Amino acid sequence: MSNAPRSFQTLRDQYRHMGLRTDLMEAEPEFTIFNLRDTLHEHLPFHSPVHRLNFFVFSFTKAGKGQYTIDGQTHPIEPGMVYFTNPGHLRSYIWEDIEEAYLITLSEAFLKENVHADIFDEFPFLLAETFPGRRLSAEVYSEFERIYKQIHHEYLHHSPFRKRIIGNLFVVLLLKIKEHFWLDYNPIYEGNRSSLIVKNFKLLLEKHYRELGEGKVSQPYRVQDYADAQSLHPNYLSTVIKTKTGKSIGTWIAEKTIGEARSLLQHTDVSVKEIAYRLGFTESAHFSNYFKKHTKLSPAAYRNERNRTQS
Repeated sequence: MSNAPRSFQTLRDQYRHMGLRTDLMEAEPEFTIFNLRDTLHEHLPFHSPVHRLNFFVFSFTKAGKGQYTIDGQTHPIEPGMVYFTNPGHLRSYIWEDIEEAYLITLSEAFLKENVHADIFDEFPFLLAETFPGRRLSAEVYSEFERIYKQIHHEYLHHSPFRKRIIGNLFVVLLLKIKEHFWLDYNPIYEGNRSSLIVKNFKLLLEKHYRELGEGKVSQPYRVQDYADAQSLHPNYLSTVIKTKTGKSIGTWIAEKTIGEARSLLQHTDVSVKEIAYRLGFTESAHFSNYFKKHTKLSPAAYRNERNRTQS
Protein backbone atom coordinates (compact mmCIF):
# COMPACT_ATOMS: atom_id res chain seq x y z
CA MET A 1 0.00 0.00 0.00
CA SER A 2 1.33 3.48 -0.90
CA ASN A 3 2.39 5.80 1.92
CA ALA A 4 2.18 8.86 -0.32
CA PRO A 5 0.38 11.86 1.21
CA ARG A 6 -3.28 12.10 0.37
CA SER A 7 -4.52 15.05 -1.67
CA PHE A 8 -7.94 16.56 -0.96
CA GLN A 9 -10.07 18.79 -3.17
CA THR A 10 -12.28 19.99 -0.30
CA LEU A 11 -12.04 20.30 3.47
CA ARG A 12 -15.12 18.10 3.79
CA ASP A 13 -13.27 15.30 1.99
CA GLN A 14 -10.26 15.67 4.27
CA TYR A 15 -12.27 15.71 7.50
CA ARG A 16 -14.35 12.75 6.41
CA HIS A 17 -11.14 10.84 5.70
CA MET A 18 -9.81 11.70 9.19
CA GLY A 19 -13.05 10.73 10.93
CA LEU A 20 -13.93 14.28 11.98
CA ARG A 21 -17.37 15.87 11.95
CA THR A 22 -18.33 17.71 8.79
CA ASP A 23 -21.74 19.12 9.71
CA LEU A 24 -20.23 22.58 10.32
CA MET A 25 -19.45 22.77 6.60
CA GLU A 26 -22.04 23.32 3.96
CA ALA A 27 -22.32 21.00 0.99
CA GLU A 28 -20.85 23.68 -1.28
CA PRO A 29 -17.10 23.33 -0.71
CA GLU A 30 -15.79 26.61 -2.08
CA PHE A 31 -15.93 28.47 1.24
CA THR A 32 -16.04 27.33 4.87
CA ILE A 33 -15.52 29.04 8.22
CA PHE A 34 -15.91 27.64 11.75
CA ASN A 35 -14.26 27.42 15.16
CA LEU A 36 -11.91 24.42 15.09
CA ARG A 37 -12.75 23.69 18.72
CA ASP A 38 -16.21 22.55 17.64
CA THR A 39 -14.60 19.92 15.42
CA LEU A 40 -11.52 18.83 17.36
CA HIS A 41 -12.26 19.20 21.09
CA GLU A 42 -13.25 15.53 21.46
CA HIS A 43 -10.06 14.37 19.72
CA LEU A 44 -7.35 16.35 21.55
CA PRO A 45 -4.46 16.01 21.32
CA PHE A 46 -4.98 15.69 17.57
CA HIS A 47 -2.25 14.74 15.07
CA SER A 48 -3.17 15.03 11.40
CA PRO A 49 -1.53 12.90 8.72
CA VAL A 50 0.60 14.62 6.10
CA HIS A 51 -1.62 15.78 3.26
CA ARG A 52 -2.02 18.24 0.41
CA LEU A 53 -4.99 20.59 0.06
CA ASN A 54 -6.23 22.06 -3.20
CA PHE A 55 -7.55 25.25 -1.60
CA PHE A 56 -6.45 28.20 0.52
CA VAL A 57 -6.42 27.92 4.33
CA PHE A 58 -6.47 30.86 6.75
CA SER A 59 -6.09 30.17 10.48
CA PHE A 60 -6.75 32.60 13.35
CA THR A 61 -5.87 31.28 16.82
CA LYS A 62 -7.16 33.35 19.73
CA ALA A 63 -6.65 30.62 22.34
CA GLY A 64 -4.92 27.36 21.54
CA LYS A 65 -1.58 25.59 21.33
CA GLY A 66 0.07 23.25 18.85
CA GLN A 67 2.22 23.27 15.74
CA TYR A 68 1.93 22.99 12.00
CA THR A 69 4.39 21.77 9.40
CA ILE A 70 4.58 23.05 5.82
CA ASP A 71 6.93 21.34 3.37
CA GLY A 72 9.03 19.98 6.23
CA GLN A 73 9.27 23.29 8.15
CA THR A 74 7.58 23.26 11.55
CA HIS A 75 6.10 26.35 13.19
CA PRO A 76 4.37 26.83 16.56
CA ILE A 77 0.69 27.62 16.96
CA GLU A 78 0.18 30.06 19.83
CA PRO A 79 -2.48 32.51 21.04
CA GLY A 80 -2.69 35.49 18.71
CA MET A 81 -1.28 33.51 15.77
CA VAL A 82 -2.35 34.12 12.17
CA TYR A 83 -1.17 32.06 9.21
CA PHE A 84 -2.30 30.89 5.81
CA THR A 85 -1.26 28.36 3.19
CA ASN A 86 -2.09 28.14 -0.49
CA PRO A 87 -2.83 25.05 -2.58
CA GLY A 88 -0.31 22.32 -3.19
CA HIS A 89 1.92 22.25 -0.12
CA LEU A 90 2.63 19.20 2.02
CA ARG A 91 1.19 20.03 5.42
CA SER A 92 0.31 18.50 8.77
CA TYR A 93 -0.58 19.85 12.18
CA ILE A 94 -0.82 18.99 15.86
CA TRP A 95 -3.33 20.54 18.26
CA GLU A 96 -2.55 20.05 21.95
CA ASP A 97 -5.21 22.42 23.24
CA ILE A 98 -7.81 24.59 21.56
CA GLU A 99 -10.45 26.99 22.82
CA GLU A 100 -10.93 29.40 19.94
CA ALA A 101 -9.24 29.04 16.57
CA TYR A 102 -11.21 29.98 13.47
CA LEU A 103 -10.42 28.30 10.17
CA ILE A 104 -11.35 29.74 6.80
CA THR A 105 -10.94 27.66 3.64
CA LEU A 106 -11.77 28.83 0.15
CA SER A 107 -11.03 27.93 -3.43
CA GLU A 108 -9.34 30.05 -6.06
CA ALA A 109 -12.64 30.15 -7.93
CA PHE A 110 -14.36 31.69 -4.89
CA LEU A 111 -11.61 34.28 -4.59
CA LYS A 112 -11.85 35.30 -8.23
CA GLU A 113 -15.63 35.25 -8.44
CA ASN A 114 -16.53 36.89 -5.13
CA VAL A 115 -13.47 38.80 -3.95
CA HIS A 116 -11.64 40.18 -6.98
CA ALA A 117 -11.28 38.95 -10.57
CA ASP A 118 -7.61 40.01 -10.51
CA ILE A 119 -7.06 38.84 -6.94
CA PHE A 120 -3.38 37.93 -7.39
CA ASP A 121 -2.51 41.32 -8.83
CA GLU A 122 -3.83 43.16 -5.80
CA PHE A 123 -2.69 40.53 -3.30
CA PRO A 124 0.36 38.76 -4.77
CA PHE A 125 1.32 37.39 -1.35
CA LEU A 126 -1.46 34.82 -1.81
CA LEU A 127 0.94 33.00 -4.11
CA ALA A 128 3.77 33.10 -1.55
CA GLU A 129 5.70 29.86 -1.43
CA THR A 130 5.94 30.03 2.37
CA PHE A 131 4.22 32.07 5.05
CA PRO A 132 5.44 31.50 8.62
CA GLY A 133 2.61 32.37 10.98
CA ARG A 134 2.93 35.53 13.01
CA ARG A 135 1.88 36.22 16.57
CA LEU A 136 0.04 39.52 16.88
CA SER A 137 -0.50 41.82 19.81
CA ALA A 138 -3.91 41.56 21.46
CA GLU A 139 -4.88 44.91 20.00
CA VAL A 140 -3.98 43.99 16.42
CA TYR A 141 -5.46 40.50 16.71
CA SER A 142 -8.78 42.01 17.81
CA GLU A 143 -8.93 43.84 14.45
CA PHE A 144 -8.78 40.50 12.65
CA GLU A 145 -11.20 38.90 15.10
CA ARG A 146 -13.92 41.45 14.38
CA ILE A 147 -13.63 40.78 10.65
CA TYR A 148 -13.56 36.97 10.69
CA LYS A 149 -16.42 36.80 13.17
CA GLN A 150 -18.49 39.06 10.93
CA ILE A 151 -17.66 36.74 8.03
CA HIS A 152 -18.77 33.79 10.18
CA HIS A 153 -22.03 35.58 10.98
CA GLU A 154 -22.73 36.14 7.29
CA TYR A 155 -21.79 32.53 6.51
CA LEU A 156 -24.52 31.33 8.89
CA HIS A 157 -27.05 33.98 7.82
CA HIS A 158 -27.98 32.50 4.39
CA SER A 159 -28.72 35.84 2.79
CA PRO A 160 -29.23 35.65 -1.01
CA PHE A 161 -26.28 38.09 -1.15
CA ARG A 162 -24.16 36.06 1.25
CA LYS A 163 -21.30 35.30 -1.14
CA ARG A 164 -21.00 38.92 -2.23
CA ILE A 165 -21.05 40.11 1.38
CA ILE A 166 -18.45 37.54 2.40
CA GLY A 167 -16.34 38.46 -0.62
CA ASN A 168 -16.31 42.13 0.36
CA LEU A 169 -15.51 41.35 3.98
CA PHE A 170 -12.71 39.08 2.81
CA VAL A 171 -11.19 42.00 0.90
CA VAL A 172 -11.00 43.85 4.22
CA LEU A 173 -9.35 40.82 5.81
CA LEU A 174 -6.77 40.59 3.02
CA LEU A 175 -6.06 44.30 3.27
CA LYS A 176 -5.42 43.87 7.00
CA ILE A 177 -3.04 40.98 6.29
CA LYS A 178 -1.30 43.13 3.68
CA GLU A 179 -1.07 46.05 6.10
CA HIS A 180 0.45 44.09 8.97
CA PHE A 181 2.49 41.44 7.15
CA TRP A 182 3.20 42.18 3.51
CA LEU A 183 3.85 45.85 2.80
CA ASP A 184 7.43 44.98 1.85
CA TYR A 185 6.67 41.66 0.16
CA ASN A 186 8.70 40.93 -2.98
CA PRO A 187 7.23 37.94 -4.86
CA ILE A 188 10.48 37.31 -6.73
CA TYR A 189 12.88 37.10 -3.79
CA GLU A 190 11.74 33.99 -1.99
CA GLY A 191 12.92 30.50 -1.17
CA ASN A 192 15.27 28.18 -3.02
CA ARG A 193 15.62 27.53 -6.75
CA SER A 194 12.66 25.15 -6.91
CA SER A 195 10.49 27.62 -4.99
CA LEU A 196 11.41 30.36 -7.43
CA ILE A 197 10.53 28.14 -10.39
CA VAL A 198 7.12 27.41 -8.87
CA LYS A 199 6.53 31.09 -8.10
CA ASN A 200 7.46 32.23 -11.60
CA PHE A 201 5.28 29.51 -13.14
CA LYS A 202 2.27 30.59 -11.04
CA LEU A 203 2.79 34.26 -11.88
CA LEU A 204 3.11 33.54 -15.62
CA LEU A 205 0.08 31.23 -15.53
CA GLU A 206 -2.00 33.93 -13.84
CA LYS A 207 -0.81 36.68 -16.22
CA HIS A 208 -1.34 34.56 -19.32
CA TYR A 209 -4.90 33.56 -18.41
CA ARG A 210 -5.78 37.12 -17.56
CA GLU A 211 -4.59 38.14 -21.02
CA LEU A 212 -6.54 35.27 -22.59
CA GLY A 213 -9.66 36.38 -20.76
CA GLU A 214 -9.18 39.97 -21.94
CA GLY A 215 -8.64 38.82 -25.53
CA LYS A 216 -5.08 40.21 -25.64
CA VAL A 217 -3.62 36.85 -26.71
CA SER A 218 -5.34 34.10 -28.65
CA GLN A 219 -3.48 30.88 -27.94
CA PRO A 220 -3.05 29.13 -24.57
CA TYR A 221 0.51 28.31 -23.60
CA ARG A 222 1.81 24.76 -23.79
CA VAL A 223 4.15 23.24 -21.23
CA GLN A 224 7.00 24.09 -23.60
CA ASP A 225 6.05 27.78 -23.47
CA TYR A 226 6.10 27.85 -19.67
CA ALA A 227 9.46 26.06 -19.70
CA ASP A 228 10.92 28.42 -22.32
CA ALA A 229 9.94 31.42 -20.17
CA GLN A 230 12.36 30.19 -17.49
CA SER A 231 14.93 28.66 -19.87
CA LEU A 232 14.16 25.16 -18.57
CA HIS A 233 13.60 21.80 -20.16
CA PRO A 234 9.85 21.03 -20.06
CA ASN A 235 10.45 17.70 -18.34
CA TYR A 236 12.43 19.43 -15.60
CA LEU A 237 9.76 22.09 -15.14
CA SER A 238 7.07 19.40 -14.99
CA THR A 239 9.02 17.47 -12.36
CA VAL A 240 9.59 20.55 -10.17
CA ILE A 241 5.93 21.62 -10.35
CA LYS A 242 4.65 18.12 -9.58
CA THR A 243 7.12 17.59 -6.72
CA LYS A 244 6.59 20.97 -5.07
CA THR A 245 2.82 21.32 -5.51
CA GLY A 246 1.51 17.78 -5.87
CA LYS A 247 -0.23 18.73 -9.12
CA SER A 248 0.91 18.33 -12.69
CA ILE A 249 1.21 21.32 -15.01
CA GLY A 250 -1.73 19.89 -16.95
CA THR A 251 -3.87 20.03 -13.82
CA TRP A 252 -2.80 23.60 -13.08
CA ILE A 253 -3.70 24.61 -16.64
CA ALA A 254 -7.07 22.81 -16.53
CA GLU A 255 -8.01 24.43 -13.23
CA LYS A 256 -6.95 27.85 -14.48
CA THR A 257 -8.98 27.35 -17.68
CA ILE A 258 -12.11 26.57 -15.68
CA GLY A 259 -11.43 29.39 -13.24
CA GLU A 260 -11.07 31.95 -16.01
CA ALA A 261 -14.16 30.60 -17.77
CA ARG A 262 -16.21 30.93 -14.59
CA SER A 263 -14.97 34.46 -14.04
CA LEU A 264 -15.87 35.49 -17.59
CA LEU A 265 -19.30 33.87 -17.37
CA GLN A 266 -20.08 35.62 -14.10
CA HIS A 267 -18.51 39.03 -14.57
CA THR A 268 -18.93 39.75 -18.30
CA ASP A 269 -21.55 39.54 -21.05
CA VAL A 270 -19.11 37.86 -23.45
CA SER A 271 -20.85 35.06 -25.34
CA VAL A 272 -20.10 31.42 -24.60
CA LYS A 273 -18.76 31.08 -28.16
CA GLU A 274 -16.35 33.97 -27.64
CA ILE A 275 -15.22 32.65 -24.25
CA ALA A 276 -14.50 29.29 -25.86
CA TYR A 277 -12.45 31.00 -28.56
CA ARG A 278 -10.49 33.11 -26.06
CA LEU A 279 -9.58 30.04 -24.04
CA GLY A 280 -8.29 28.16 -27.06
CA PHE A 281 -11.24 25.92 -27.94
CA THR A 282 -11.89 25.60 -31.67
CA GLU A 283 -15.50 24.54 -31.09
CA SER A 284 -17.88 25.99 -28.50
CA ALA A 285 -19.42 22.53 -28.09
CA HIS A 286 -16.02 21.17 -27.03
CA PHE A 287 -15.70 23.99 -24.51
CA SER A 288 -19.22 23.34 -23.17
CA ASN A 289 -18.49 19.65 -22.68
CA TYR A 290 -15.16 20.46 -21.02
CA PHE A 291 -16.78 23.01 -18.69
CA LYS A 292 -19.63 20.67 -17.77
CA LYS A 293 -17.19 17.85 -17.03
CA HIS A 294 -15.45 20.02 -14.42
CA THR A 295 -18.42 21.91 -12.94
CA LYS A 296 -21.46 19.64 -13.60
CA LEU A 297 -23.15 22.61 -15.32
CA SER A 298 -23.16 23.86 -18.88
CA PRO A 299 -21.69 27.36 -19.36
CA ALA A 300 -25.16 28.79 -20.00
CA ALA A 301 -26.63 27.13 -16.91
CA TYR A 302 -23.70 28.33 -14.81
CA ARG A 303 -24.18 31.91 -15.99
CA ASN A 304 -27.93 31.81 -15.38
CA GLU A 305 -27.43 30.42 -11.87
CA ARG A 306 -24.88 33.11 -10.97
CA ASN A 307 -27.06 35.89 -12.41
CA ARG A 308 -30.02 34.61 -10.41
CA THR A 309 -28.13 34.62 -7.10
CA GLN A 310 -26.81 38.15 -7.72
CA SER A 311 -30.08 39.70 -8.81
